[in-house]
Amino acid sequence: MLRRLIKNAVDRNLARRSPLGTGAGYAAFHGGNGLSQHKGLAERIVPRGVLPRAPYKLFGCPLSTGAVSLGTKELVSGGNVAQKAVSRWLYVCSGWVFGMVVLGGMTRLTRSGLSMTDWKFTGSLPPLSAEEWEKEFDKYRQSPEYRTVNKGMSLDEFKFIYWMEYAHRMSGRALGVVFALPFGYFLVKGYITRELGARLGVLLAMGAGQGLVGWWMVKSGLEEPATEGGHARVSPYRLATHLASAFVIYSGLLWTALSVASPSPPSPHLPQVVLQSMARMRRLVLPVSGLVGLTALSGAFVAGNDAGRAFNTFPKMGDDWIPEGILALQPTIKNFFENTATVQFNHRVLATTTLLSIGAVWLASRGLALPGPASKLITGAVHMTLLQVSLGVYALLSYVPVHAGVAHQAGALTLFTIMVALAHTLRRPFRGVTETTRLMNRLGQSKYFLRCLSFSIVSNA
Repeated sequence: MLRRLIKNAVDRNLARRSPLGTGAGYAAFHGGNGLSQHKGLAERIVPRGVLPRAPYKLFGCPLSTGAVSLGTKELVSGGNVAQKAVSRWLYVCSGWVFGMVVLGGMTRLTRSGLSMTDWKFTGSLPPLSAEEWEKEFDKYRQSPEYRTVNKGMSLDEFKFIYWMEYAHRMSGRALGVVFALPFGYFLVKGYITRELGARLGVLLAMGAGQGLVGWWMVKSGLEEPATEGGHARVSPYRLATHLASAFVIYSGLLWTALSVASPSPPSPHLPQVVLQSMARMRRLVLPVSGLVGLTALSGAFVAGNDAGRAFNTFPKMGDDWIPEGILALQPTIKNFFENTATVQFNHRVLATTTLLSIGAVWLASRGLALPGPASKLITGAVHMTLLQVSLGVYALLSYVPVHAGVAHQAGALTLFTIMVALAHTLRRPFRGVTETTRLMNRLGQSKYFLRCLSFSIVSNA
């Protein structure tokens, strides 16, 4: 009966209106008044529970719980409170992973990663007495790294690198608790939809697997060097795998947090010019985001081969633009992962390509009808890329001091964060909107809604 009354109102009154152009929908998309002018209008007419619940925000415009559904694709059930709680939890987990990546870089740069020569899935207490410290130090003195790199190290020096590695490992286990306990709570409360539950289950499994990948990486550094006179260090392949896995987990958490906080915008609300602009930029932003990730991954091979302490000149590598011996190893493919000159050259080329590509994204965005946040993120990406290249050059010229290396790794993840947020802002609008929801959306944008509905009710009485 309610739908019939609404349909009558639409047939009699919306026919006299001009087609929806770039008014309410465009304003709502950019955070203007738009739909927020009619906040709660349907609530005052239709009893709660009759119509589907709406997300607490539409393109940044808050809507009260119980309002008509505006066709957004929600990952959380339970209304406003649930959406805020789940999104904040996921943002905390994302930030935690960010911090772990930075701490991992610091652990590597201080050569602390091989200080703990065993691994337990649940972790263990650190040494608490002088006797326990001597026992741990004795284990380390038997490792290849001590003999080839840190021979003669004092107990106090060992304690520093041990605490660095211990903090990195325990922060990962703490993250598991911070993720798993609220996840279980939200499941019991019924906040997690099936789609969101599947995503989070995969991320939880990947997080548990990341600990195993980390130990697999460390174990490679506890083996004897492959060449006589070589130094003990972790495999660059395993280091790159560990970093790539961290980036995947981080991007998955961040994307999911953004999706919970800002459900996908329904395309009926967006003018065609906005949809076309978003599609055009999406075709550029997605591959450039992949390029940013690839550049960061190439940095893992630079770190794994200690290539940052070679060819410490810029823009040339020594006296040459392309160094000699760049294809010296056989088979040729090994040069791209194990040759110091080649991995640094690749990283330079990829970094330069990333800088030019993000500059091209900025130029392509000029004059397009894009969401306000997208324009700001594009500008931020340009600034962050310039800063990141500067940090890389500084680290190279100064022989990679710890603070410069850590800042460069944090900068890479910051730029990646901006690109993920930009891709999310430009994501393809959700098209699974029912005809009833579309009708209600149009009614919510009409300043004549109340008068039309009242007239229809009187006419059908």
